[in-house]
Amino acid sequence: MLEGIPVQLGVDYLADREKWDAQAKRIVFTGAIDEFYGFCFGNLAYRKVTFEHEVLDTDNFQGNAVVNYTEREIPYTRIIEHKHFVFGKQPKTVISKEYPTEWKPGEEPYYPVGDAANRELYERYAELSKKDAKVIFGGRLGEYKYYDMDKVIARALEKAAEEFA
Repeated sequence: MLEGIPVQLGVDYLADREKWDAQAKRIVFTGAIDEFYGFCFGNLAYRKVTFEHEVLDTDNFQGNAVVNYTEREIPYTRIIEHKHFVFGKQPKTVISKEYPTEWKPGEEPYYPVGDAANRELYERYAELSKKDAKVIFGGRLGEYKYYDMDKVIARALEKAAEEFA
């Protein structure tokens, strides 16, 4: 799929924007839209998560790759049992518990906060982005929207269709 296309990982686009902009007619930016614009309207809020990983002496802990927990009394939001992504048959299993934690600017953002104030702030950034024809914003940080994986793939395909129409 990427044959003949140069790929570089671990690059901080924002640290050397001019260099990277000079290499392409269009840029796909999946980082935080507020950071892209130097937080000119202020910081959007995000949720952060931390992970706790365990190896369990059982061949099957929950019978599914991901189980979400919404009960107030349970401190984690989901448990991921990794072997179910690849149909593992190992005698032990590895799980990861995902705990919500408070996010602060400068930390890795995970999920947008979908309240009215943040939606309004995002709309200001979205309007600004319409004036920037070189950049395609995508993903949960670029579009400030929570996406399940199937939805983010569908959205990427939509954006590609728009670009190549």
